[in-house]
Amino acid sequence: MSDNQSLTPFYVGWDVYQQLLASAVAPLTAEQLDLRAAPNLRTVRVLVAHIIATRVWWFHYVMHEGASDIAPLVEWDDDGQTAWTADQLVEGLNRSWELVANTLAHWTPADLDQSFKHPRRDESYTRQWIIWHVIEHDVHHGGEFSFALGMHGVPAIDL
Repeated sequence: MSDNQSLTPFYVGWDVYQQLLASAVAPLTAEQLDLRAAPNLRTVRVLVAHIIATRVWWFHYVMHEGASDIAPLVEWDDDGQTAWTADQLVEGLNRSWELVANTLAHWTPADLDQSFKHPRRDESYTRQWIIWHVIEHDVHHGGEFSFALGMHGVPAIDL
């Protein structure tokens, strides 16, 4: 393996999950986006916005990747935000995924050990840790999304 090789081949599958998530969100109505598994849990809409915001948080704010126009997506899951439509959420998923995919394409295995200081805590994380954390975050909240839809009889992520 060359140290100049892109990280993209190592994370094949994450792109497929992104496509499946976006495809599951696209047909949802406003009422379906407001579904939740229980009254005290996040709505489907907020879960998807949270996936988007977290990608942007770690890749843009922590690791300083991507152009400044991606920055507003970090606030999509904040309290009081817009009731994002399915089309807007798909656009947010695609834009946040583009940020992830572009960074994986120009990073190499040698870049994985670089550390970044957390902006709000006295902690540092390696790129490798951050990538894995964002993957597990996507899958965890995508599962919540699927469960909330499924329990209401709405088709979810088609794995």
